[in-house]
Order: sequence, then C-alpha cells, then structure tokens
Amino acid sequence: MPNEQFLHLLASSRTLVMGVLNVTPDSFSDGGQYLDTTVATTRASQMMAQGADIIDIGGQSTRPAGNSYGAGAETITAEEELARIIPVITAIIKEHPEAIISIDTFRAEVAEQALSCGVSIINDVSGGTADANMFEVARKHDVPIILMHGYGPQFERTSIDDYHYDDVVNNIFTWLRKRIELAREAGVSVVLADIGFGFAKGAEDNVSLLKHHRRFEKLGVPMVLGISRKSTIGKMLGEVPTAERLSGSLAGAVWGALNGAKIIRTHDVKETVDAMKVTDFLLFKN
Repeated sequence: MPNEQFLHLLASSRTLVMGVLNVTPDSFSDGGQYLDTTVATTRASQMMAQGADIIDIGGQSTRPAGNSYGAGAETITAEEELARIIPVITAIIKEHPEAIISIDTFRAEVAEQALSCGVSIINDVSGGTADANMFEVARKHDVPIILMHGYGPQFERTSIDDYHYDDVVNNIFTWLRKRIELAREAGVSVVLADIGFGFAKGAEDNVSLLKHHRRFEKLGVPMVLGISRKSTIGKMLGEVPTAERLSGSLAGAVWGALNGAKIIRTHDVKETVDAMKVTDFLLFKN
C-alpha cells in the first residue's frame, strides 16, 4: 500500500524527492503545462522513472504577489480545483497503482475526495488553518499531513516583500510547533512540517530560515523543503529568471538535506535525485 511505502521511506536514512505536478494555468514555474490529463499523467510517469518518491499534485496555484511575480494567483472554487485534479489522480493511479501521491490543497473537501481516489498524503500549505476540518479528514483516513507555514487566512495575500518578522526563525518555529501539537491532539498520527520558503516571507526571511534550517529538527517531525525555482533563489543568483534557477535550487536542496530536510520538493526531479544521491552517499556511506 502507498501509505505503508511512504512510512517505510520516512524511516529510511536517505533524502526523499517530491516531484511537483501543478494542474493549474497560473503557477509561477509550470503553470499551464499540465492541464491536459494525458500530458499530466505522462509527466508523472516521467518523474517516477527519474526517481521521484512522491508526486505532489495541486489544482490551486499559490503563486504570491511580489516584484518578480506580478499579481498573486486567482483563488478558484473547490469544484474547479476538484475538476482539475481528480481526473489526473485517477489516471496516474490507474497506470501506477504503486504511486505515492500527495494532494497540495488547503481545502478539506478537496483532500477528502483526493484521498478517496487513492492519494496517500495531505500537503496543506495553510498548516491546517484555512479549513477547520482538515485535521479530521487526515485522522479519518489515517494519512500523513504536511503542515506548511505561510498561506491561509492568517496571511493577507499581499506582496511577499511586505511581510516582516521580529525573529523569523523563532516565530515560525513556534507557529509550526503549535500547529503540530493541534494536529496530534486532533488524532493525526503522522505529521510533517515545512518552513514555507517563499510564502509570506521576504527574501531575507527566506535566507535566514534556510541558514537555520537545522533548528527545525527540534520540532521532532520530518521536514519538507520546497525551494525549487523560488524568487529568493533568483535573487541570490543576481535576479535571474525562473528558467535559470536550476543550479541555485540544487545548491539549496543540498544545503537543506545537510541541515535536516527529509523531503525535497522540486520541479526538476532527475537533477535533484542525482544531487540527493551524492549528498546521501557522503552523509551515510562508510
């Protein structure tokens, strides 16, 4: 079963790779590429062949507003989100029943239907704050949930450069710790966390969080890190466009793996898998 496979992978020493599959017209990196079910299924097959451990499917773009993004993504209805993702999930699982799929959503209704179609993991970019029923859905289906900081009703969807923190590392550590406690109190058995690199944070905040990522190991849960092609990577490279951020993303992924990240979320699966193989070899081989 995919759930058992995922728990086995979590218990392993190696760094896992989560491939991004955005079934959206407006995601910042691959928006519009995988709206067709056949194209999306082919892309999922390709990512699995390249070594992706998890396929993360999302139908609601969470592209922020900001200098390099322009306007933020449009919020669609649950019905529209489901219409985008369910045919893709169904097609992938039909072709690859062994696939471990996570659903990238902040709506409990969407998560519920995706889980009923064979999805194994909830990836909630609001950390369970956007929908009060999300933890109950995770508990009922007995699936892992990833709690990310930085997208939901507690954050206005303004420019990513407008957010300011007194102490970004401590603030987000405390926030995630509380969300993890609430999920466990609600009966969720497996919880993961994500600092939300690039969400409701300016570039300096993102850099600080990455520098101090090791601190988040003290949360006591596996950490997910998604930095692939983000604008902060572009800034660190000298304001390069999205298409030119691969090498910087790989450097950040290696840093993350060396500093407590268990799962690297990426658009560039083959390259990231190779980078993690070398990193893990140096970390774990005698």
